[in-house]
Formats: sequence, C-alpha cells, structure tokens
Amino acid sequence: MLHFDQYQIRPLELTDLEKYFQMVEKNRKRLEDFFTGTVSRTRTYEEAKLFLKELIDRREGRTYFPFIIQNKDTGDFIGFIDVKNIDWNIPKAELGCYTDEDYAGKGITSKAFSLFVDFAFEYFGFTKLFLRTHESNFAAQKLAERAGFEIEGKIRKDYKTTKGEVVDLIYYGKIKE
Repeated sequence: MLHFDQYQIRPLELTDLEKYFQMVEKNRKRLEDFFTGTVSRTRTYEEAKLFLKELIDRREGRTYFPFIIQNKDTGDFIGFIDVKNIDWNIPKAELGCYTDEDYAGKGITSKAFSLFVDFAFEYFGFTKLFLRTHESNFAAQKLAERAGFEIEGKIRKDYKTTKGEVVDLIYYGKIKE
C-alpha cells in the first residue's frame, strides 16, 4: 500500500465492489471511449461483480493488477490505476489510469501516478512502463509527462472505441533508471 497526503493507493479487492461500481457508474460517460472493457462489463451491479472477480483472478495469475486511489479520511474512491499488457520476458507493462470527475484537475492523480510508477518499477521489477492515450486526452498526456514518460510515437489505427471507431494512439514510455 502506498500513502501520500490523505490518500492511499492499494489493490482493488472484491469487498470494494459497491464503491467501485458507484465510481464507474458515476463516470461512465467519461470512460466510455477509452475504457471499453470496464464500461461494457459493468452495466449492472451483477455484471460488475463478475468483472471484478475476473480482475482479481487475473491478479492471482500475475497477468493484471488493479489498484484504487482512495481518500483515507472519507473512504471515497478517487481513481483507478491498473497494470496490464504485461510481458514478463522483457519485463514491461502498460499502465492505465482514470480519475473520478469530482477529483479531476486537482493534482491528486498526478501525485498518485508518479508514486505508483516508482512502485511498479521496484515492486514488480519492470524495466519499462508505457501508456497509450488518444491525442484528445490532454490530461493523460500531462500525467505521463509529469511522471517522466516520453513520447515514443503515434501508432495508427491502434484502438477500437466503444462506438467502434478505430483511432490512433500516442505511446509514452519510461525506462527504469
């Protein structure tokens, strides 16, 4: 578990289902284009329960690691960070992140993400981390740059949105120093 200010970053657990579902539901419109799996697999509470169980099972298999950013004082979920597309042979992984709309633009996610990047290098032993974002997602671009990621390029026609549009993505990478 990581701590900063009045916040913590910790693994997402099955017991978090209620708060997790509420956060996704509240932010569904903001998430729909680029968190297609989350949005499509959590339409109902029961679907979200199955989805969360699958995420936890994938953690046990070391193929996916979901984390939550939480206010320690209120228990509120501030955001979500995940480690995905892991290649243990390199070893490298992709990071994903989203913030609850009430906490966006306040610097909390930037602090959390930078702290998490250092943690991911040390705890998991990755030598490279990367993230992908759409050119319209300026917040994600700033987040990556503040955490020391550099643009590696734009991959054309790399992601299919919820609406079925195939779009280009900017790739950011960071190498362990």
